[in-house]
Amino acid sequence: MHFIPIAIRGPLFMILSTGSYVVNDTMMKLATAGLPPYEVLFLRGMAATLWGIPLLLSLGYAKQIPLILERRVLQRNLLELAAILCYVVALANMQIADSTALGQITPLLMLIGSAVLFGERIGGLRMVLIGLGFVGAVMVAQPTMQGISVYALLALGNAAFAAARDLAGRRVAADVPGMIVAISAVVVVLVGSGVAHLMSERWVMPEMHHLLLMAGAGLFLIFGHFFIFMAYRVGPAGVVAPFYYCFTVWAVISGLVVFQQFPNALAISGILLVVASGLTIVSLDERRRRLTVVA
Repeated sequence: MHFIPIAIRGPLFMILSTGSYVVNDTMMKLATAGLPPYEVLFLRGMAATLWGIPLLLSLGYAKQIPLILERRVLQRNLLELAAILCYVVALANMQIADSTALGQITPLLMLIGSAVLFGERIGGLRMVLIGLGFVGAVMVAQPTMQGISVYALLALGNAAFAAARDLAGRRVAADVPGMIVAISAVVVVLVGSGVAHLMSERWVMPEMHHLLLMAGAGLFLIFGHFFIFMAYRVGPAGVVAPFYYCFTVWAVISGLVVFQQFPNALAISGILLVVASGLTIVSLDERRRRLTVVA
């Protein structure tokens, strides 16, 4: 990590996180065409656990595995469970553009929470740039907001729980490895989705292509959890949070590559706005850092 410039570590990890999550979501979306949503979550959790435990051992974290149950780690990941349980139901019952657009309030909630809980100074210019990033994300998603219902509230709940998760993650002790936190999230969601499935769904026997999709989704899920945790660990929230909007950029790429859905002019303009606002925020942070060093 030391060879990566300090100013871009947090944003880079957030870009990698959102990309990993979109690959995971794409595979889940394909799988939910034939399986109930909580069953898909459960199967994905099983796959991620089978990937994750050997990964922990290979990284030399065997003695730190009990930290999966550490109090602050569990607090963070119970919020992750609440967010994903809301999200998967909303996604199954809304247009993906609508659920994506509603999820874009997560960075704004994260920044408000950082200012209140951690005393971080955001600044007027940065707030304007973050607002522009939000506008760009909505331009990409282009929600119709047809049939607003309880599912829209669940999508908003996902955004609120995700912001609370990232705020809770900043309270996790620095000596807890990021991969431990990621695997803990996998295990917590596995258990929670299993309970939700037993309470509300009937088991559908998965086919081989479902299992292959879940194997891929589980692997990318681990990297999504790891990179989003590390993003907020190594970078200020005011710099990192806006790059959450890259989720919409990756979603457009997924739509183009997997579903042959080419973005229109409005979506392309939104992508450019998201990228421009993010790069400007990083530039401002690097300038502030240099002035601090000189002073």
